[in-house]
Amino acid sequence: MSSSIVTEIVQQVHDLPDPLQQQVLAFVLTLRQQHLEKDPDAWDILESLTGTIEAPADWSTEHDHYLYGTLKRPATES
Repeated sequence: MSSSIVTEIVQQVHDLPDPLQQQVLAFVLTLRQQHLEKDPDAWDILESLTGTIEAPADWSTEHDHYLYGTLKRPATES
């Protein structure tokens, strides 16, 4: 950021009453936090969705049945 922009910002904020200066500070801190936060990648998005989808208990073993209508696998004895 150029020093002339910083100087202009400081001058404009300096002329504001205290309550508005507090609002400007809160706004700047919010902008700074948003800038510092990294953009989520695909893994972050998938992790945030974990456990949010309702599915049958045997979904992982019988996904072909639920997706394509194939017969369920025979139950195996343990």
